[in-house]
Amino acid sequence: MTSAPVLALPDFDEPFVIETDASGAGIGAVLMQKGHPLAFVSKQFGPRMIHASTYVRELHAIVAAVRKWRQYLLGHSFTIFTDHKSLRELMSQVVQTPEQHYYLSKLLGFDYTIQYKVGTSNAVADALSRSPPSDELLLLSVPNLDFMNDLRRTLHSSMDFQTLLPKVREHPQDHPDY
Repeated sequence: MTSAPVLALPDFDEPFVIETDASGAGIGAVLMQKGHPLAFVSKQFGPRMIHASTYVRELHAIVAAVRKWRQYLLGHSFTIFTDHKSLRELMSQVVQTPEQHYYLSKLLGFDYTIQYKVGTSNAVADALSRSPPSDELLLLSVPNLDFMNDLRRTLHSSMDFQTLLPKVREHPQDHPDY
């Protein structure tokens, strides 16, 4: 049996590392220190983001992770690993699209560097970004409101309620509290 990694508590004297990935279906990211995971995030894309370019999806993954863990990252330098090579040069690229402006504005105020990490070695973020099999998405949870049935039974057996109910129905203005 394999054991799942145990999440560590953050040490604000150590640098943070974020690994991100975007697939065609969603994003995945892991916040780490000294190679040990602190937190995970996995989120499926909406219809607009599914049709976005790979560059925009990968940039979205970075921004979503930084925003998610901003309380850890503000005031600390950190490294972001992505498997999209062109994002290494994010700060030195000519910003050409409104989307780039939008995402870059969300990263202002953070002290970070972006480094390329080959996709095959970015296994955790890659796995988190993948869509689970469709049968796992077909779960439905419905609350069972037993207290309503209990209330009906109690009221049905209450003589005070049975006496008051016809009076309230006949002259509601005479019973403003009901």
